[in-house]
Amino acid sequence: MEASSGERLTSTALPAIGAGDHVRGSGEPLIVYLDLGCPDCAACWLDLRGVEGLELCLRHFPIASKHPRAPALHSAAEAAGLQGAFFAMVDLICEDHGRQDDPHLWARAATLGLELGRFEFDRRSEQAKARVRADFAAGIRGGIAAVPAALGAGELVYDELVLACAERLGAQARAAGRSAGPR
Repeated sequence: MEASSGERLTSTALPAIGAGDHVRGSGEPLIVYLDLGCPDCAACWLDLRGVEGLELCLRHFPIASKHPRAPALHSAAEAAGLQGAFFAMVDLICEDHGRQDDPHLWARAATLGLELGRFEFDRRSEQAKARVRADFAAGIRGGIAAVPAALGAGELVYDELVLACAERLGAQARAAGRSAGPR
């Protein structure tokens, strides 16, 4: 299997949370792979963000064959991230999931107070697209087969099990006093 860049993909473990990852919260780490074009992923994210005691790491896994707008949504999140609003953009995309076209992305960027010319340039940039492709390729190499998917405490789970895993990890972190709440 090859990524779009011609890179040969081989099976490896999913990468641990690193300095370049998008991370929110503190507590037990949970790496979440989402397709922002997927309604189930949007619903999962809205549930996950309310679980206390988690360090949520969100990684891109757009499945364009099922959700054609997914790559554009992920690039928009990356572009917002370059202006410090990655999670705010992801939240808005998931909260109003039925509106995925460019005018809706521009309206969200304006709502967040982003510089619109820069947002538009950045979301179409190779930098944003490369980040999305890198997360996707790492997910494929690490065995992600469907989304939503999450890796927490060495356990890879899918669909409705993502929230159950998150709630269990959050409860463990709160019991151990490792949660500082959302950040």
